[in-house]
Amino acid sequence: MNRLSLAHLPVAPAVDPRSLSVGVVHLGLGAFHRAHQAVITERAAALTGDTRWGISGVSQRSATVREQLAPQDGLYAVLERGAGDPTIQVIGSIREVLTAPEDPEAVVARIADPSVSVVTLTVTEKGYRAKNGALDLDDPEIQADLTGRPPRTVVGQLAAALARRNEPLTIVSCDNLVANGPFLRRLVAEYFEALGKVPEVFEASRFPASMVDRIVPATTDADRDEAARLLGVRDEAVVVAEPFLQWIIEDDFAGARPAWEQAGAVLTSDVAPWEQAKLRILNAAHSMLAYLGALRGYETIAEAVRDEELAALAHTLITDDAIPTLTPPDGLDLSSYGATVLERFANPALKHRTTQVAMDGSVKLPVRLLGTVEDRLAAGAEPTTLALAVAAWMVYA
Repeated sequence: MNRLSLAHLPVAPAVDPRSLSVGVVHLGLGAFHRAHQAVITERAAALTGDTRWGISGVSQRSATVREQLAPQDGLYAVLERGAGDPTIQVIGSIREVLTAPEDPEAVVARIADPSVSVVTLTVTEKGYRAKNGALDLDDPEIQADLTGRPPRTVVGQLAAALARRNEPLTIVSCDNLVANGPFLRRLVAEYFEALGKVPEVFEASRFPASMVDRIVPATTDADRDEAARLLGVRDEAVVVAEPFLQWIIEDDFAGARPAWEQAGAVLTSDVAPWEQAKLRILNAAHSMLAYLGALRGYETIAEAVRDEELAALAHTLITDDAIPTLTPPDGLDLSSYGATVLERFANPALKHRTTQVAMDGSVKLPVRLLGTVEDRLAAGAEPTTLALAVAAWMVYA
């Protein structure tokens, strides 16, 4: 069977990839980015005709993604698994793949390129190399970057590129961290302070907060076979996702950018209410279903939410405990959002394992549950479902 490529293209991308020039650099070229930001960026280009926003994707670890995409001319498919039959779309917005460990200088040079005005990141919390809310200056890799080597850390890469630029950047963290943009800005500022010089372009650059949401499970051989059946060609870079996709971005940019809002992203002056809704509704219910489901012997969240008793408990947590503590942002109906969350959890095609969601409960639960507990107690209510969730974690752990 032929490999997906420009020569063997059964389903065309929304935009001819050959027309795209690089205007965005993405650090952390994993499956999530390819199923989320890259999809929205391509949609924006298709809807506006603005072809300045091809993506240079940077792998911070291995060359695996480059080796998957290079024979395919950068093309890959997103296999959406919902309640019905799966659907597939080919994405062509990633026009270049760089591997930071092999050529860190190329990464800095690309971010410093005047044609680039936006950097996005999905590098996980560990990739920020922070400790107690500040840059870990004792981290050996941070120390090595500060000595002047071609930087291998994300903060070092951003700082080195900013130091070369004349025009400011917009740097959008898409990692699951509260107030992620201001947090990243603080880390880069601390890096410059350690160097003893803060360039003017840093002060003019913007680090908007953002919140992302889409379930992107690991791709399996069965997924690759399904993609091949739907496409008629082999795709070694296919990613799997649920139909739901959300991107909330603080409306604070330094210059030109893709028209993400045309493609479904929400621009807002304050991301915090959206973050709170996700933490207290989606994440809290997810954790409760994981612990109670695992204790009942269910392997996946979908199995747990099909248990009528557990589904009723999750619904009660959302409607009786979480929603009364939240101020809804403009454009979000909390009751509808809660119902959508439970529908997503019930998707059997995603196979989100209860044991995976249950990991690191001592870190997750204080953020996901305890603030709601405090607010409900202050209101004179008894948050029984939240107490049950904590008790389930204690038994599970």
